[in-house]
Amino acid sequence: MFDMVPFGKRRDDAFGVLAKSLNDVFNDDFFAPIKSSTMSFRTDIRESEQAYLIEAELPGLKKEEIDIDYASPYLTIKAVRKEENAEENSEHQIVRRERRYGEYVRRFYVQDIAEEEIRASLKDGVLKLEVPKRQKMQGKRIEIQDGDSNSTGSQSE
Repeated sequence: MFDMVPFGKRRDDAFGVLAKSLNDVFNDDFFAPIKSSTMSFRTDIRESEQAYLIEAELPGLKKEEIDIDYASPYLTIKAVRKEENAEENSEHQIVRRERRYGEYVRRFYVQDIAEEEIRASLKDGVLKLEVPKRQKMQGKRIEIQDGDSNSTGSQSE
């Protein structure tokens, strides 16, 4: 936050010490408990006239760990990782245990899509979604008829 001080070389003067201590406070993971437990992942989104193409990086995840849901107007991609590696010695004492748990969620606001035609594939850690757009109805030109032509009613005077 305060690393980019425009004064050339940073000196250990009173301002420098204050700036460094504030920087340390705000870079510390002090706020971690109040952050959301969900993480995000990188996506590329392309649009053509017929569809949206979404590519999401989800390395190391299996298709069973990924959930795709569309509840109008939000398309949600959610991936949950639950991985545990344990090594034991010959006496069955745990020498090392590593666990990685995480939930990755992205939500996209999309309207006028053909939700029944969404296709998804996962290859080499990249989830690809093809989200077709709903075809818009072509407008019909309506001609205005003359008001006095072919009147079928009789008028009495």
